[in-house]
Amino acid sequence: MKTPAKIGIAVLAVAVISGFLTGAKNNQTIKIGFNIPLTGDSPKVGEGSKFSGELIKNEINSQGGLEVKGKKYQLEFIYVDNELKADSAIQAAYKLIDQDKVLACIGPDGSGRAIPAGQVYNDEKTPMISPWATNPAVTKDRPYVFRACFLDPFQAPVAAKFAKEQFKGTKVAILYNLEDDYSKTLAELFRKAWEGTQGGKVVVFESFGQKDQDFSVQLTKVVDSNADFLYLPDYYNHVALITTQAKDLGWTKPVMGSDSWGSADLVKLSKGAVIGDYFTTHYAAAGAVGKTKAFIDKYKAAYGYTPDDVGALTYDAVNIVLKAIQDAGLTGNLKKDRTAIKDAMGKIKNYDGVTGQMTFTPEGDPVKDAVVVKIADNGDFTFVKSLQP
Repeated sequence: MKTPAKIGIAVLAVAVISGFLTGAKNNQTIKIGFNIPLTGDSPKVGEGSKFSGELIKNEINSQGGLEVKGKKYQLEFIYVDNELKADSAIQAAYKLIDQDKVLACIGPDGSGRAIPAGQVYNDEKTPMISPWATNPAVTKDRPYVFRACFLDPFQAPVAAKFAKEQFKGTKVAILYNLEDDYSKTLAELFRKAWEGTQGGKVVVFESFGQKDQDFSVQLTKVVDSNADFLYLPDYYNHVALITTQAKDLGWTKPVMGSDSWGSADLVKLSKGAVIGDYFTTHYAAAGAVGKTKAFIDKYKAAYGYTPDDVGALTYDAVNIVLKAIQDAGLTGNLKKDRTAIKDAMGKIKNYDGVTGQMTFTPEGDPVKDAVVVKIADNGDFTFVKSLQP
């Protein structure tokens, strides 16, 4: 007959073994989180990230999983909607880290969400890579935070230089979103570059709010200013409204945009008002070759439309994380593995992505080119020029 003490020891032994087996089973799966806007003002941003994630996950899992140091792991991607809101992005970060216990996280995409959420990931020592957040504050003094895109202090001056060469004028009007860190910072950086190195003049520097739909007051000032071109460092949903209303008010001069224009919905939402305009971005789908074309073809076959820059950058961001996991290996200790993945990401050099080659700086930022595209009559984003750091 077993004594109570022996029974207790036996139960404890079973519990320990059961826990180990459960842990071993869970260790067959690699969890990656996505902190993305699936609803809100710009749902196409989150859609592009999710679709690219699904492409990678389905392809790798269909081949038996991701091979890490001789062992294969199935991928589990967890998508959490941040609604394009800073507080929701913070909540999503805590959920993914504490409840879902992901190894690493993709996103948030935009700087307005990536800056506050990035602090959470860094404090919790969980690697994060933003596909599409270009504000310098996203990665500054945050060793666990990376990005797959160029930065605004690079984007603004090269855009200003291109605009001076392309439009020949000296006067620019700028209209930006005061409530968005990305838009406000890029507007200020462009103004500095235009008035500084390009020797031009900013004749209108106007702002609007996130929920604004009517821009007639600001655009009347733009039309009356005799500016040579209009610069819009704004998200595609606002750009569609602004460009349509600008044309209604008689604006016929060039418009220059930023990488936040790069949505597959832009031309449709603007009812063609953006045709003929230019913007800086991360890759040009029209005329793509090699692995970039292969990615575009797979995406179009799966989802029926050409991937925008968010989709392409997410494709690179996910693959960078997976490479870091393969390089670092997995121990099953979540804290140790998160730190090892962060260390491995920082050591990646000359990564050949679909948006170009990149090597990370100590701040977690890639050194890479930008491109300028023109919106063709058929709505394609056609390559115009590469802009080097």
